[in-house]
Amino acid sequence: MSDNPYGNPYGGPQGSFGQQTVGLGEAGAPGAAGARPQQPAAPAGNGLTGLGQPAAAPQGLIKDTTTATFAADVIQESRRQPVLVDFWAPWCGPCKQLTPILEKAVQAAGGKVKLVKMNIDQHPSVAGQLGVQSIPAVFAFVNGQPVDGFMGALPESEVQAFIGRLTAGQPGGDPIAEALDEANKLLAGGDAASAAQLFGAILQHEPGQAGATAGLAECYLASGDTERAKTLIEQLPADKAEDPAVAAVRAKVKLKEEIARLGDPVQLQARLEGDADDHQARFDLALIANATGDRQTAAGHLLEVMRRDRSFGDDAARLKLLELFAAWGPTDPATKEARRRLSSLLFS
Repeated sequence: MSDNPYGNPYGGPQGSFGQQTVGLGEAGAPGAAGARPQQPAAPAGNGLTGLGQPAAAPQGLIKDTTTATFAADVIQESRRQPVLVDFWAPWCGPCKQLTPILEKAVQAAGGKVKLVKMNIDQHPSVAGQLGVQSIPAVFAFVNGQPVDGFMGALPESEVQAFIGRLTAGQPGGDPIAEALDEANKLLAGGDAASAAQLFGAILQHEPGQAGATAGLAECYLASGDTERAKTLIEQLPADKAEDPAVAAVRAKVKLKEEIARLGDPVQLQARLEGDADDHQARFDLALIANATGDRQTAAGHLLEVMRRDRSFGDDAARLKLLELFAAWGPTDPATKEARRRLSSLLFS
């Protein structure tokens, strides 16, 4: 195995809603919290021609607005380029996490998008008209209308991807965000080899970029190189390690390592048929089913273990199911169905 963790595993040359939000009362006061080595040369032909140091950002990309100036700062200005509106308040902890990330991403976009910040304590009416119920909340305006948005303190990679989608096709934007979006599309479409080239090139220009690191690790997993994927995400600094994309890869790596230690599925099934209360056999079959992509069967086995013996392995079935949810993602149909069945088991 090469010593270069960013190499191509194939041998050739990511508006959503976040989770860190603070609820608002009727007067905008805080409510209950809702629940953030030396690089190789970029591969030839990676689609990032011209990707280098970003040009100096134009002035006036970031400003504060008021109820009186909102129409000019946002509605009228969005007819020239997209405008992000960041609804925040001084007491909001997640707002303090998100605002610097937004400012950095907008500056990096080089004039393709502007950021307007509105303190809802001082100016609550616009947020109320838009139905803002928790902050931070970000709305994207184009041609005078809100077209997209998200709530919560998203990580930097997701903010970059959001801006990349919003400004796609406009000249002079952030090539890192655009390349990351394209690489994720390639990976989702099954072209992991081309995706690996783009992820590697992004890391050449922005070492440790969380989204690209997670994407390249996914490419390693697709090629069967679990150890290299693990090494890649373990090298990330602490402030990048909890990025949702990185956390999902870490969960997948852990599962693959566990699968490698499991036995023959035919023998495990025979054990289960001989003894329906062989919880270890059912648990191991769940992990094998997940490894082969049969998520419904995996969840079904774990839920059945819980139904028969919640205490098995110190609640091992429920804890493993939560790990699977993290690996599958909250919007996966298997996650949604299994969460529903889990709730029924826990609270019925």
